[in-house]
Amino acid sequence: MNRVFRSNIIDFTGILLIAFLLFVLSFSSGFGGAWEFPPSILNLNTIFISILIEALPFVLIGVLIAGIIQIFVTEEHIQRWIPKNKAMAVIMSCVVGAFFPACECGIVPIIRRLVSKGVPIYAAVGFMLTGPLINPIVIASTYMAFGNDLKIAALRMGLGFLIAVFVAFLVSWFFKGTQFNQANVHIQPNNPGKSQPFLNKFWSMLTHSIDEFFDMAKFLILGAFLAAVVQTYMPAKALLEAGSGPVSSLFVMMGLAYVLSLCSEADAFIGASFSSIFPTSAILGFLIYGPMIDLKNTLIMLSVFRVKFVLGVLALVTATVFVTLLSLQSFL
Repeated sequence: MNRVFRSNIIDFTGILLIAFLLFVLSFSSGFGGAWEFPPSILNLNTIFISILIEALPFVLIGVLIAGIIQIFVTEEHIQRWIPKNKAMAVIMSCVVGAFFPACECGIVPIIRRLVSKGVPIYAAVGFMLTGPLINPIVIASTYMAFGNDLKIAALRMGLGFLIAVFVAFLVSWFFKGTQFNQANVHIQPNNPGKSQPFLNKFWSMLTHSIDEFFDMAKFLILGAFLAAVVQTYMPAKALLEAGSGPVSSLFVMMGLAYVLSLCSEADAFIGASFSSIFPTSAILGFLIYGPMIDLKNTLIMLSVFRVKFVLGVLALVTATVFVTLLSLQSFL
C-alpha cells in the first residue's frame, strides 16, 4: 500500500507540473510579454487542453464504475451473468456495450476490473469495442451531426456491431487468459466481506477509483499530447491529396480517427465536415474505427495488457474495419 501511495504522489506531482506548464503557456501574454512562444506551440497547447477537457470526465466516470465493480461485484455475480457458451458470451458482451454509455477514454479501467473478476478476455473486448461506438448518446449525436439523416447513424450502429462481434470471436481464437502485463498480472479480486458496513465499502470503492485514476491519467496525458502534436504539425493539405482515391480515402480517414483521438460523443460532427470531400465508406471508417481504438486508447491499453495482445487487437480491428468497408463501398 505504501508503494501505491508513493506512486500516486509522484503521479500527482507530475500532473501538477503539467498543469503549471499549461497555465504558463495559456497565459504567457499576461506576464508582460516576458515569454514569447511560437504560434504552433500555443496551438498545440490549445488542442492538448481541449482533448484533456473532453476526455477527463469520461475517465472519471470509467474509474468510478471500475471501483464499483471491484468492491460490489463478486466472482459469483460474473459467473451467473456470463453465458458458458462462447458465442453467446461474445454477443451478450456486445449487446451490453451497445446500451452502455461509455467512452473509449474510460473503457479500459472498466474492462481491466471485469477481466480481473473472471470475464473472458474476448467478452471484455466485445464490450470495449461496442461501448464507445454504438451507445445511445453516440447514435443520437451522429443522427444530429448528419442533418437528422438516419442512414449514417444506422450504418454506424449496424456495421460497428457486426465488426465488434467478429473481432471478439477472432480474439477468442488467438488469445487466452487475462493478457495482463507484468504490472497487472497479480491483480486479484478484492471484495470486502458481506458483513462489512456499506460506508466502509463505499470508501474502499473511492480508494480503488482514485488508484485507478492515477494509473490511467498519465497515459491519457501522454496520448493527448501525441495527438495534439500530430494535429498541429500534420499537413492537412497533404492528407486531402493522399485521400483522393477510394482505397486511400478510407485509409486516410481511419488514420485521422486514430491520431486525432476524438471522443466518440463528439466525433460525428468532425466526420460530417468531411462528408463533402470523402465517400461514405471513408466517413464510416472514421466513425467506426476511431471509437474502437485510437492513439490515447492504445497507450492506456498498453499500461494494462501485454504489448502482443494490444498490437494484435489493433491489427484485427484495423484489418476488419478496412476490409469490411472496402468490400461494401459500392453499396454505401
